[in-house]
Amino acid sequence: MAPRNDTDGAGRSDESRPDRGYATLATLTIGVKAVVEKDGEKRRAEILSIQTRKGRPTFYVHYEEFNKRLDEWVSADRIDLSQEVEWPIPEKQDSKSKQRTNQQSKNLQVPEQPTRSQKRPRTVSDSRDASATPMDLSEKPSRRPSFSGGKENRDPNLTVVTAEELGGTPQPEDESLVDLVDTQEAAAAAKAAPPHLPYSREEEIEKLRTGGSMTQNQTEISRVRNLERIQMGTYEIEPWYFSPYPAEFADSETVYICEFCLSYFGSNTQFGRHRKKCTLLHPPGNEIYRDTNVSFFEIDGRRQRSWCRNLCLLSKLFLDHKTLYYDVDPFLFYCMTERTAHGHHLVGYFSKEKESAEGYNVACILTLPQYQRKGYGKLLIQFSYELSKIEGKLGSPEKPLSDLGLLGYRAYWQEVIVDLLVERELDGTMPVMSVEELGQALAMTTNDVLHTLQNLNMLRYREKNHVVVLTEAVVAQREKQRVKERERGKGGKRCIDAERMQWKPPIFTAAARTWNW
Repeated sequence: MAPRNDTDGAGRSDESRPDRGYATLATLTIGVKAVVEKDGEKRRAEILSIQTRKGRPTFYVHYEEFNKRLDEWVSADRIDLSQEVEWPIPEKQDSKSKQRTNQQSKNLQVPEQPTRSQKRPRTVSDSRDASATPMDLSEKPSRRPSFSGGKENRDPNLTVVTAEELGGTPQPEDESLVDLVDTQEAAAAAKAAPPHLPYSREEEIEKLRTGGSMTQNQTEISRVRNLERIQMGTYEIEPWYFSPYPAEFADSETVYICEFCLSYFGSNTQFGRHRKKCTLLHPPGNEIYRDTNVSFFEIDGRRQRSWCRNLCLLSKLFLDHKTLYYDVDPFLFYCMTERTAHGHHLVGYFSKEKESAEGYNVACILTLPQYQRKGYGKLLIQFSYELSKIEGKLGSPEKPLSDLGLLGYRAYWQEVIVDLLVERELDGTMPVMSVEELGQALAMTTNDVLHTLQNLNMLRYREKNHVVVLTEAVVAQREKQRVKERERGKGGKRCIDAERMQWKPPIFTAAARTWNW
């Protein structure tokens, strides 16, 4: 039956609606939406990648209306082919893309038709022109590959097609600018890329963001989770996102990570040999805080590069928006550990720029999944603000925050602001406090305070001024939270005792607080 040109109730024509039909394993492709079994239920999912593992096809799927961290590899028997699948809509090429493609084809045809002047012997004037070319290139370095003999590079009549004209990704001028992973995989992807771009940059990002990814890096968005499981200490953890571990680890069922030095191994035998030799029992830095069972260590990325890089690899498994670099020199890492008789076990960490132009007091923050929902996240956030108080600065986390990070910060901001206002009211010393004074008392920026007050509906406009109103609903909600904290924590929530901190703001030279490029 031929497709009709009528429109549906939403105003979309049949041409813009996806085709439906029955498929087989051989006809399943990337972009197809099929019914997949998950936890005993049938759910619609989009196929993002297809691989053959141990001679059998496996499919990486994203479940509709589910978070991206729940994406997973599934076997063929979990796909219900008895129901219709939804085929991807073919992308239409706009006029600009057609013009760019035509221009590219013209540029590519020039080297294939050399003129007679290119074949004849060079005259004296031609030699002079050719000799001027290396001088121009020395002023502006070029990364174009040279051909055999170099004749094509010297001929001024030859049109050179750059990576930008071909629609490819231009290479950075410095190899160290690339992140920890992209050196080999990006090169392989560039070789496998078609000569023209099927989508514009905006269309590509919008298509790849259907999985709920928060990252803005195209090369990061398109990646699928590469590790099935990691073992860290006594915990087996299923990663959430892609992390640039070596490619050979993608075939391992379990990747073993040392919980002290964070080294990674593909087999239990290798890991066992390492554990017999590893003598590290705590993060390689200065212990700046200790209470009954929690310690904080300050690690300089310049002095402990290998350990900090391993930490970044580990955190990327659970942070979708994090960008990784070879160079960790301009960052300080504050790691929280839980002490036992066997050593200091890593609970979470936050990183901080040695010199932040925007005034951020946190660049990246993470609580490992095995320690989540125990109050450690708020402890990390509180510790970052205690450091800001000692520095005499107002702090704020670097944006954008992950979904869990945003929830954690909102909960902390609401808690400390309400507690401060309730404490002033109970003491009978409740003066008129401005938003700026609230920020100064809590080391928070004005924007963060305003954002929190608006979420709590505590801002009122009266007599041509905005005033802060502590409502009964907010106080009652905070009291319920305290009751839950006492029941869960056997005596109250975890908090940082500022008197136990042994820390002074470090002073760095200009070379120590910049990128090591």
